[in-house]
Amino acid sequence: MSTISEPFMLSPAQMAQTAEDAAYGKATSKPLKSFMLGLTGGAFIALGFVFYTTSQVGAANLAWWGGAKVVGGIVFATGLVLVVLTGAELFTSSTLTLTARASGRITWAQLFRNWGVVYVANFAGALTILALVYLGGVWRNANGAWGGVVLHSALTKVQHTYVEAFTLGILCNLMVCLAVWAAYSGRTATDKILAVTMPVALFVSTGFEHSVANMFMIPLGLLIKDNAGADFWGGAGLVKDDFADLTWSHFFLHNLAPVTLGNIVGGGIMIGIFYWTIFRRYRTTGRP
Repeated sequence: MSTISEPFMLSPAQMAQTAEDAAYGKATSKPLKSFMLGLTGGAFIALGFVFYTTSQVGAANLAWWGGAKVVGGIVFATGLVLVVLTGAELFTSSTLTLTARASGRITWAQLFRNWGVVYVANFAGALTILALVYLGGVWRNANGAWGGVVLHSALTKVQHTYVEAFTLGILCNLMVCLAVWAAYSGRTATDKILAVTMPVALFVSTGFEHSVANMFMIPLGLLIKDNAGADFWGGAGLVKDDFADLTWSHFFLHNLAPVTLGNIVGGGIMIGIFYWTIFRRYRTTGRP
């Protein structure tokens, strides 16, 4: 008895339909399930930043700065790979639920409920990993150089202008949602890993801004700055006063707020609605 094999990968039109179906499933999922999956999503992205930070210890001494950043971006992609392979919920990719709203399959209330639940859960998941990393003393690694990477990264993030943070948020989620969208074409775990890794490496290595990643990195930097003793500052060769701009108000107002809005535009509109518009004929007729 012969069987008809499935195509090696989905066509772009089929990917658009798959993305919309996935968005519908997310928005209509029970809030508790979304919250639990959001916890893991925030935790996985935080772990990706842990990996990134380790890769950057000593990178300032390298002549090939770009190469070090590319390596950091590739290892950070571990976080999104885990999100995609385990079905975790991530606010940045949840912005693609705008496709299901555009098709009339969900209401605005369902969309915003999903966004809100996943956003809060991502924050909680990121803070959970933060607590473990901080209490475990990981930030003291390499004579405090590990914590130094966190501090410098967090400081850079809160020193963007509002327009810069918003724009970098757009660019970031453009790449994240492209990675997720491309992963819908794959049939195997290997396909999905390859689809996700390089777009994510691009955004991280170039310094684009991801709201969920920042829920981990900037609060960790704040915790180190506010609680580290003289031994840490001396061992790391850092001066606490140099990080005066690293404050909670700068985190929420100068980074998280504009970056979140930029993430919505970059992912939900520039990827989700853009491709939904291109392939909507396929969704209604079944033909490309």
